Amino acid sequence: MTDLTLPALGRRQLLVGGAASLAALGLAPQSAAAASGRPGLVPNSRLHRWAADTWRSLDAMTDPDTGLPADNIPESLAAGDRSGYTSPTNIGGYMWSAVVARELGIITAADCSRRLLQTIETLEGMEHHEPSGMYFNWYDEATGETLRTWPESGDPVEPFVSSVDSGWLGAALLVVANADPVAGPRARALFDGMRWDAFYNPGDGADGHPTVRTGGLMHGGFYPFADGRPGGTYQGTHIGGEDVWLTTHHYDTIVSETRITSYLGILTGQVPAKHYFAAWRTFPASCDWSWHEMQPVGETRTYLGVEVFEGAYTYRGMHIVPGWGGSMFEELMPAVFVPEETWAPRSWGLNHPLHVRAEREHGMEEAGYGYWGFSPASNPAGGYREYGLDALGMNPDGYYSDQESTKYDIGFGECREGTATNPTWGDGVVTPHASFLGMMYERGEATSNLIRIQEQLGAYGSGGFFDSVAVKSGTIARRYLSLDQAMVMGALGNVLAKGVLRKAFSTRAVEAKLRPVIGMEEFGAGVIDG
Repeated sequence: MTDLTLPALGRRQLLVGGAASLAALGLAPQSAAAASGRPGLVPNSRLHRWAADTWRSLDAMTDPDTGLPADNIPESLAAGDRSGYTSPTNIGGYMWSAVVARELGIITAADCSRRLLQTIETLEGMEHHEPSGMYFNWYDEATGETLRTWPESGDPVEPFVSSVDSGWLGAALLVVANADPVAGPRARALFDGMRWDAFYNPGDGADGHPTVRTGGLMHGGFYPFADGRPGGTYQGTHIGGEDVWLTTHHYDTIVSETRITSYLGILTGQVPAKHYFAAWRTFPASCDWSWHEMQPVGETRTYLGVEVFEGAYTYRGMHIVPGWGGSMFEELMPAVFVPEETWAPRSWGLNHPLHVRAEREHGMEEAGYGYWGFSPASNPAGGYREYGLDALGMNPDGYYSDQESTKYDIGFGECREGTATNPTWGDGVVTPHASFLGMMYERGEATSNLIRIQEQLGAYGSGGFFDSVAVKSGTIARRYLSLDQAMVMGALGNVLAKGVLRKAFSTRAVEAKLRPVIGMEEFGAGVIDG
């Protein structure tokens, strides 16, 4: 085992940068087109048009009196068709999208500041958990009031504070604090009041908290009130004051959108750096763990006193660190704000482009859909569903890439035989926001894929790309989700506006706190020789 510490890293010069890491995989930064001979870049005017149309849907979702976006809206874009509810993630997504829209010239700087101030003023008056500065999971976007009954069914809603939803609101507030001189001070005040350690369980079992992995993990969240809370909770607090009801569930995989909350805790100094290494890269390779997707390969290293099994899954000649579900969202959403591939060239600098390549090869070659990009989104048949690349998800039940939920299972070495070693996939479901996230690494291929989704599948309306489309049947989920549209705006902002969100979030102060931590790690990811 190798022991890497922060001081040791400071004495060493990393030999491989982000661009060099991509080159080692045969990929160029932003696009693999030049290296692969595959489709080249299209004029930026098309990408700008996509951004403008995407912003139109976000604008249509947003209540003009509160500045809060609805969770979703159908293709009508009619104000009366808004969903009637919103979340901290949706609110954050609208704010960072406004910054991108300003940078791309879609709205003026004055309009951007006006919108941000309106949203922040509403946030300042909204009910929330004051000791932590965190907001509840669901509000009425037209009033800012906490939801206690679900608008679609009338079912009761117990206010809950989600660590990951809080993370995306916090990320947006930090962006606004650094990107808009008018709204920035009030955004900073809200951000500075957020206590990320309210979610952090150090893991040592002290004060009645559950024992978790060395380094400590983030709770899924907590219920501030006693009435109506579900099971799977216990009474306690990590920040003093009145107890809340914390979830016994913790987030414990590194390839996850939830790492944004870990980043915020570390960069504010509220959570120790060693926490970053507590999450699984893969579950262990031993036979008593043979329930997960496949037997990983890798070795154990130690960082900041925490032992880490640097496991990876094997897929199409690549070793890739998987997520829970194998979706683009899990892999890449934090990279919209943090230049992970540059700051961590031996981990994310390898894994991000390989994950994009894996999704592309699955859609285009293995499953033969003719399209790619798999991530949780609207189900074209109705409702919402988690889509992904099953081979890159540790979840034994899988996030699937088609409507039939076709399983991929090659077994677990000598421990367990595979049950679906040569599957035949059905009606694949592609989600445009996944390709936009992938555009940060394969600009040419992602753009070409999106053009086909627009022109051949017709999955496009006046508000931009519809949320998903089943490619064989041609069934389209003809609605827009504010989170998914905000991911589109975020990725386009980084591609077209010189990394606007990354610059606003990942300042020099943030880099000084975060880069040494994530930069010391070496994943087991890479292209297999031979």
